[in-house]
Amino acid sequence: MIELIDVSKTFSSDSGKVNAVKNVSLRIEKSEIFGVIGYSGAGKSTLVRCINLLERPTQGKVVIDDVDLVQLNERSLRKHRQKIGMIFQQFNLLASRTVFENVAFPLRYKGIDKNEINKKVTSLLNLVGIADKAKSYPSQLSGGQKQRVAIARALANDPGILLCDEATSALDPQTTQSILRLLKDLNKKLGITIVIITHEMSVIKEICNRVAVMENGRVVELNDVVSIFSNPQAQITKDFINTTSNLTRIDDLIKEHSSIVKLENGQKLCRLDFYGSNTKEPIISYISRKYNVNASIIFGNIEVISETVLGSLIVILSGSEDDQESVVRHLKDINIKVEVIKYA
Repeated sequence: MIELIDVSKTFSSDSGKVNAVKNVSLRIEKSEIFGVIGYSGAGKSTLVRCINLLERPTQGKVVIDDVDLVQLNERSLRKHRQKIGMIFQQFNLLASRTVFENVAFPLRYKGIDKNEINKKVTSLLNLVGIADKAKSYPSQLSGGQKQRVAIARALANDPGILLCDEATSALDPQTTQSILRLLKDLNKKLGITIVIITHEMSVIKEICNRVAVMENGRVVELNDVVSIFSNPQAQITKDFINTTSNLTRIDDLIKEHSSIVKLENGQKLCRLDFYGSNTKEPIISYISRKYNVNASIIFGNIEVISETVLGSLIVILSGSEDDQESVVRHLKDINIKVEVIKYA
């Protein structure tokens, strides 16, 4: 378990002080996949480096398994850091050493028998799916293969925590998906706690259980991923979610006076948001039969997040004003969010 209590980090420069992290408190449960998202300069990378004290907080506590790392001397801190693995955007591999030697590097100076090292490294390379690259050098690998080497190296000391600082930002979308699947698999097999720092909401959606949204050094929203996507509160959270959906296209269509969203007299253009069991219900056909209102679907977006289905539809409602109002009330009564975007 990781607990940050009132953590702040201030840097001093020639131009003055920079408050990179401001009074952040959060708790990350054992075996959780926890995401931290924010734009460049939000403080997310500084925050994750405070977890293993690569950056020492200016104030606050960093408690891991009931031990406040801030209070440890250097020798004790080094010992605790061995249980915290870390991977980076640029892989940080040793160019002059083979894949095998890169993974073995953290074990060389621990007094471990050579045969044990060979056994451990071989097992790790098999675990991350690159056993056939053991004798290759980093320059001979693809970006995804390099990141797999970095992950294997980070796991060499059997850590309970893996910190991932923009670990997929340098990878193409297909390779990103393969690395995220690997991390998810490692979480299940090893029970390892994973903290992912990213500026991509698609990464959060794919792998995380919960997420903290950062802006200007502060956590502005923290919740489970389904709640974040289904009911975002902060504007920056809404902006991030919009990057993963085509629904924002409706605003452009309205501004362009597209014929797609042209309304006849008495019609309404609406957005319907629903999730969970509601996605299985024949909502459109029901309101048409029950209330004599036609719903023309313009376009929609369906997501599966943490095994929960989230859906949104842009529709044009046609019918009498009273019947349309009855439809809106009915939808809200069954927990479907309704936003009237445009009236005729």
